[in-house]
Amino acid sequence: MRFRDYPGLVDSFWQFVGGYWWLVFPLGGVVGGWIKGAQKWDERRRRDRIELQKLKNAERFAVQEAEEARTSEIERVLAEHDETNRRWLDYELDVAKLIDFPVMTDMREQVTIDFHRAKRDADGLRPDDPDALRDPRALARYREAVREYGLTFDIAEREAKRRRTSDFTEAERVALTRAKNLLALADDAGATRAERQSAYRRATKELEGLLVLPDAATDALEQRIAGELSSGPRTAPSYEP
Repeated sequence: MRFRDYPGLVDSFWQFVGGYWWLVFPLGGVVGGWIKGAQKWDERRRRDRIELQKLKNAERFAVQEAEEARTSEIERVLAEHDETNRRWLDYELDVAKLIDFPVMTDMREQVTIDFHRAKRDADGLRPDDPDALRDPRALARYREAVREYGLTFDIAEREAKRRRTSDFTEAERVALTRAKNLLALADDAGATRAERQSAYRRATKELEGLLVLPDAATDALEQRIAGELSSGPRTAPSYEP
Protein backbone atom coordinates (compact mmCIF):
# COMPACT_ATOMS: atom_id res chain seq x y z
CA MET A 1 0.00 0.00 0.00
CA ARG A 2 1.33 3.41 -0.93
CA PHE A 3 0.19 6.44 1.11
CA ARG A 4 0.25 8.71 -1.96
CA ASP A 5 -2.58 6.64 -3.42
CA TYR A 6 -4.74 7.66 -0.46
CA PRO A 7 -4.39 11.41 -0.01
CA GLY A 8 -7.25 11.56 2.47
CA LEU A 9 -5.62 9.11 4.77
CA VAL A 10 -2.35 11.02 4.67
CA ASP A 11 -4.13 14.25 5.53
CA SER A 12 -5.90 12.57 8.44
CA PHE A 13 -2.60 11.19 9.74
CA TRP A 14 -0.93 14.59 9.73
CA GLN A 15 -3.97 16.14 11.34
CA PHE A 16 -3.72 13.55 14.11
CA VAL A 17 -0.07 14.19 14.60
CA GLY A 18 -0.63 17.91 14.57
CA GLY A 19 -3.40 17.65 17.14
CA TYR A 20 -1.56 15.22 19.45
CA TRP A 21 2.05 16.31 18.99
CA TRP A 22 2.46 16.49 22.76
CA LEU A 23 2.19 12.66 22.93
CA VAL A 24 5.58 12.44 21.28
CA PHE A 25 7.34 13.25 24.56
CA PRO A 26 5.74 10.68 26.91
CA LEU A 27 5.74 8.05 24.17
CA GLY A 28 9.38 8.85 23.49
CA GLY A 29 10.14 8.24 27.16
CA VAL A 30 8.30 4.95 27.09
CA VAL A 31 10.05 3.82 23.94
CA GLY A 32 13.40 5.02 25.25
CA GLY A 33 12.84 3.16 28.52
CA TRP A 34 11.93 0.02 26.63
CA ILE A 35 15.07 0.30 24.51
CA LYS A 36 17.23 0.80 27.59
CA GLY A 37 15.54 -2.15 29.30
CA ALA A 38 16.18 -4.33 26.28
CA GLN A 39 19.80 -3.24 26.28
CA LYS A 40 20.18 -4.07 29.98
CA TRP A 41 18.51 -7.45 29.50
CA ASP A 42 20.85 -8.22 26.61
CA GLU A 43 23.84 -7.17 28.74
CA ARG A 44 22.67 -9.44 31.60
CA ARG A 45 22.35 -12.32 29.14
CA ARG A 46 25.88 -11.66 27.92
CA ARG A 47 27.26 -11.54 31.48
CA ASP A 48 25.33 -14.71 32.39
CA ARG A 49 26.83 -16.52 29.42
CA ILE A 50 30.30 -15.40 30.48
CA GLU A 51 29.72 -16.52 34.07
CA LEU A 52 28.33 -19.86 32.91
CA GLN A 53 31.39 -20.42 30.74
CA LYS A 54 33.63 -19.52 33.69
CA LEU A 55 31.81 -22.06 35.86
CA LYS A 56 32.17 -24.74 33.19
CA ASN A 57 35.86 -23.97 32.83
CA ALA A 58 36.35 -23.99 36.61
CA GLU A 59 34.62 -27.35 36.87
CA ARG A 60 36.73 -28.77 34.06
CA PHE A 61 39.92 -27.45 35.65
CA ALA A 62 38.88 -28.85 39.04
CA VAL A 63 38.33 -32.30 37.53
CA GLN A 64 41.65 -32.08 35.73
CA GLU A 65 43.47 -31.02 38.90
CA ALA A 66 41.83 -33.86 40.85
CA GLU A 67 42.94 -36.37 38.23
CA GLU A 68 46.47 -35.00 38.26
CA ALA A 69 46.55 -35.15 42.06
CA ARG A 70 45.28 -38.74 41.99
CA THR A 71 47.93 -39.69 39.43
CA SER A 72 50.64 -38.07 41.55
CA GLU A 73 49.44 -39.91 44.66
CA ILE A 74 49.39 -43.25 42.86
CA GLU A 75 52.91 -42.70 41.57
CA ARG A 76 54.11 -41.69 45.03
CA VAL A 77 52.68 -44.80 46.74
CA LEU A 78 54.04 -47.11 44.03
CA ALA A 79 57.47 -45.50 44.39
CA GLU A 80 57.32 -45.91 48.18
CA HIS A 81 56.48 -49.60 47.72
CA ASP A 82 59.36 -50.02 45.26
CA GLU A 83 61.78 -48.33 47.62
CA THR A 84 60.91 -50.64 50.52
CA ASN A 85 61.22 -53.63 48.19
CA ARG A 86 64.64 -52.38 47.12
CA ARG A 87 65.75 -52.05 50.74
CA TRP A 88 64.62 -55.62 51.41
CA LEU A 89 66.41 -56.93 48.30
CA ASP A 90 69.62 -55.42 49.66
CA TYR A 91 69.33 -58.09 52.37
CA GLU A 92 67.59 -60.87 50.49
CA LEU A 93 70.21 -61.03 47.72
CA ASP A 94 73.27 -60.42 49.90
CA VAL A 95 74.22 -63.52 51.89
CA ALA A 96 76.98 -61.74 53.79
CA LYS A 97 74.58 -59.03 54.90
CA LEU A 98 72.07 -61.62 56.10
CA ILE A 99 74.81 -63.27 58.16
CA ASP A 100 75.62 -59.91 59.76
CA PHE A 101 71.93 -59.18 60.47
CA PRO A 102 70.20 -62.55 60.97
CA VAL A 103 67.07 -61.07 62.55
CA MET A 104 65.93 -60.01 59.05
CA THR A 105 65.20 -63.64 58.12
CA ASP A 106 64.57 -65.20 61.53
CA MET A 107 60.87 -66.05 61.46
CA ARG A 108 60.92 -66.73 65.20
CA GLU A 109 61.16 -62.98 65.74
CA GLN A 110 57.88 -61.06 65.95
CA VAL A 111 59.35 -58.00 64.20
CA THR A 112 60.36 -60.24 61.30
CA ILE A 113 56.94 -61.90 61.15
CA ASP A 114 55.26 -58.49 61.13
CA PHE A 115 57.50 -57.23 58.34
CA HIS A 116 56.96 -60.24 56.08
CA ARG A 117 53.21 -60.21 56.70
CA ALA A 118 53.05 -56.52 55.79
CA LYS A 119 55.12 -57.18 52.65
CA ARG A 120 52.73 -59.94 51.61
CA ASP A 121 49.72 -57.65 52.13
CA ALA A 122 51.23 -54.74 50.19
CA ASP A 123 52.31 -56.99 47.32
CA GLY A 124 48.86 -58.58 47.22
CA LEU A 125 47.08 -55.21 46.97
CA ARG A 126 49.33 -53.86 44.22
CA PRO A 127 47.47 -54.21 40.90
CA ASP A 128 49.12 -55.02 37.59
CA ASP A 129 47.46 -51.93 36.11
CA PRO A 130 48.05 -48.75 38.17
CA ASP A 131 44.80 -47.30 36.79
CA ALA A 132 42.95 -49.72 39.08
CA LEU A 133 44.14 -47.49 41.95
CA ARG A 134 42.00 -44.61 40.66
CA ASP A 135 39.27 -46.19 42.72
CA PRO A 136 39.57 -44.18 45.98
CA ARG A 137 38.88 -47.22 48.15
CA ALA A 138 41.46 -49.38 46.37
CA LEU A 139 44.04 -46.61 46.65
CA ALA A 140 43.31 -46.07 50.35
CA ARG A 141 43.75 -49.78 51.14
CA TYR A 142 46.94 -50.03 49.12
CA ARG A 143 48.39 -46.82 50.59
CA GLU A 144 47.79 -48.08 54.14
CA ALA A 145 49.36 -51.46 53.31
CA VAL A 146 52.45 -49.80 51.84
CA ARG A 147 52.73 -47.53 54.88
CA GLU A 148 52.55 -50.55 57.18
CA TYR A 149 55.12 -52.38 55.07
CA GLY A 150 57.61 -49.53 55.31
CA LEU A 151 57.00 -49.05 59.02
CA THR A 152 57.45 -52.72 59.96
CA PHE A 153 60.53 -52.97 57.78
CA ASP A 154 62.08 -49.99 59.61
CA ILE A 155 61.35 -51.63 62.95
CA ALA A 156 62.82 -54.98 61.88
CA GLU A 157 65.90 -53.34 60.40
CA ARG A 158 66.57 -51.27 63.52
CA GLU A 159 66.26 -54.37 65.68
CA ALA A 160 68.51 -56.38 63.36
CA LYS A 161 71.20 -53.67 63.44
CA ARG A 162 70.93 -53.33 67.20
CA ARG A 163 71.35 -57.03 67.90
CA ARG A 164 73.45 -58.14 64.94
CA THR A 165 74.80 -61.58 66.00
CA SER A 166 74.65 -60.96 69.74
CA ASP A 167 72.08 -63.75 70.20
CA PHE A 168 74.66 -66.36 69.15
CA THR A 169 77.32 -67.94 71.33
CA GLU A 170 80.98 -67.17 70.77
CA ALA A 171 81.47 -70.47 68.92
CA GLU A 172 78.45 -69.80 66.75
CA ARG A 173 79.71 -66.32 65.89
CA VAL A 174 83.04 -67.84 64.85
CA ALA A 175 81.16 -70.28 62.63
CA LEU A 176 79.16 -67.43 61.09
CA THR A 177 82.39 -65.54 60.37
CA ARG A 178 83.91 -68.60 58.70
CA ALA A 179 80.77 -69.05 56.62
CA LYS A 180 80.88 -65.40 55.57
CA ASN A 181 84.53 -65.69 54.48
CA LEU A 182 83.83 -68.92 52.60
CA LEU A 183 80.89 -67.35 50.81
CA ALA A 184 83.11 -64.44 49.78
CA LEU A 185 85.51 -66.96 48.24
CA ALA A 186 82.62 -68.75 46.52
CA ASP A 187 81.60 -65.40 45.01
CA ASP A 188 85.15 -64.56 43.91
CA ALA A 189 85.37 -64.73 40.12
CA GLY A 190 89.16 -64.93 40.45
CA ALA A 191 89.03 -68.30 42.24
CA THR A 192 88.88 -71.57 40.39
CA ARG A 193 85.61 -73.34 39.82
CA ALA A 194 86.61 -76.11 42.21
CA GLU A 195 87.62 -73.59 44.90
CA ARG A 196 84.34 -71.74 44.58
CA GLN A 197 82.21 -74.87 44.72
CA SER A 198 84.15 -76.23 47.70
CA ALA A 199 83.88 -72.92 49.56
CA TYR A 200 80.14 -72.78 48.93
CA ARG A 201 79.53 -76.27 50.29
CA ARG A 202 81.70 -75.66 53.36
CA ALA A 203 79.86 -72.36 54.01
CA THR A 204 76.44 -74.01 53.88
CA LYS A 205 77.68 -76.66 56.29
CA GLU A 206 78.88 -73.97 58.72
CA LEU A 207 75.43 -72.33 58.60
CA GLU A 208 73.50 -75.53 59.35
CA GLY A 209 71.45 -75.08 62.50
CA LEU A 210 72.40 -71.40 62.73
CA LEU A 211 70.86 -69.57 59.84
CA VAL A 212 68.47 -70.45 57.02
CA LEU A 213 69.07 -68.28 53.97
CA PRO A 214 66.28 -67.30 51.58
CA ASP A 215 66.21 -69.08 48.25
CA ALA A 216 66.67 -65.75 46.46
CA ALA A 217 70.01 -65.18 48.22
CA THR A 218 71.46 -68.62 47.56
CA ASP A 219 70.06 -68.76 44.02
CA ALA A 220 71.68 -65.41 43.18
CA LEU A 221 74.99 -66.66 44.56
CA GLU A 222 74.77 -69.99 42.76
CA GLN A 223 74.09 -68.24 39.47
CA ARG A 224 77.35 -66.34 39.90
CA ILE A 225 79.29 -69.54 40.58
CA ALA A 226 80.46 -71.41 37.51
CA GLY A 227 78.61 -74.69 36.87
CA GLU A 228 75.68 -76.27 38.61
CA LEU A 229 76.11 -76.98 42.31
CA SER A 230 74.82 -80.18 43.80
CA SER A 231 74.68 -79.09 47.38
CA GLY A 232 71.68 -81.28 48.18
CA PRO A 233 68.22 -80.21 49.24
CA ARG A 234 67.88 -76.86 50.91
CA THR A 235 65.12 -75.92 53.32
CA ALA A 236 63.72 -72.57 52.39
CA PRO A 237 62.44 -70.25 55.11
CA SER A 238 58.73 -69.78 55.35
CA TYR A 239 57.62 -66.16 55.12
CA GLU A 240 54.05 -67.02 56.01
CA PRO A 241 53.34 -65.90 59.59
